[in-house]
Amino acid sequence: MLTDGVALTDHHCHGVVAADLDRPGFERLLGEGQRGTFDSAIGLAVRRWCAPLLDLEPHADPERYLARRAELGWRETTTRLLRASGTTRWFLDTGFGGGRAEFAAVAPGEVREIVRLEQIAEQVIAEVSIATMPFEDIETTLRGRARNAVGLKTIVAYRYGLNFPVTDTLPSTIIHELRLTDPATLGWLVGLGARIGAEFGLPLQFHTGFGDTDLRLQHTDPLLLTDFLHATAGSGLSVMLLHCWPFHRNAAYLAHAFDHVHLDLGLTIPYVGQRASAVLGEALELAPFRSMLYSSDGYGLPELHYLGALLWRRGLGRLLDDWIADDAITLADAEGLVIAIARGNAVRTYP
Repeated sequence: MLTDGVALTDHHCHGVVAADLDRPGFERLLGEGQRGTFDSAIGLAVRRWCAPLLDLEPHADPERYLARRAELGWRETTTRLLRASGTTRWFLDTGFGGGRAEFAAVAPGEVREIVRLEQIAEQVIAEVSIATMPFEDIETTLRGRARNAVGLKTIVAYRYGLNFPVTDTLPSTIIHELRLTDPATLGWLVGLGARIGAEFGLPLQFHTGFGDTDLRLQHTDPLLLTDFLHATAGSGLSVMLLHCWPFHRNAAYLAHAFDHVHLDLGLTIPYVGQRASAVLGEALELAPFRSMLYSSDGYGLPELHYLGALLWRRGLGRLLDDWIADDAITLADAEGLVIAIARGNAVRTYP
């Protein structure tokens, strides 16, 4: 396949659990709901594709797979799976799942940090008195962290929804929440992230689409960002729409309509399994090839980082094989498309 052996830049992922896991602990990380399960498309993918990397036969029984995982230990398992992904650069969201140093200790290649806006704001709010208006402190702290980061991220989709108020105006007050949910504060925070991102040349990532039960899926459609995208067009900001499923066609439209919008199918690809080619094809119906990036959104289990890469390679490779067979694309153009999504677009848009 054209995608075989191509080095990847994973522009959005998380750390791994530095501990051995029993079956309940493993399966909890194998899904986005209250409980994952081996009895799923991603469970099948683990057994088929990860098992041989642990010296097991393909389709190994779940209990045998977990026993072998325990025999090797979490560190050896993690090292094998991350190395096999063919990823040479990792952009790590340190707001969830561990820090850069811990991940760099087990991941091959370069590890850079994605700074999460809500984590910064909540840390600052927790450190000041209730009578304090900490907006200046939040901005100062965020600017300090941004200087060594490769990008910024917001999870406003989880905390309120993507229909947050688009504003640069400071809220008249602030609710001292451990978990920030006030729409006025969130709208100001995202606006601050957009301004700093444009100033520093750092893309701003948005969680969109499916995730765990902490969000309401109807509030995560990226089309809800249309006013924000109009407001930031021409500002120098690059906007990254993460994950996107089941709204990946909507995200593709936004990338088609706005020059500063990009998307990925991280998180989506491992979970759709054999349907990866179809989902990639649907996204590429409208999305310019320069607007799509690779990511795994791997979290907790290194299996997810590996499957993100493997199933992306297989899915895009099969899609392009079909296009070539139909004379819809030349071999040279197909090779260029693979490199662009694998790493070229990330090199162009991230510092």
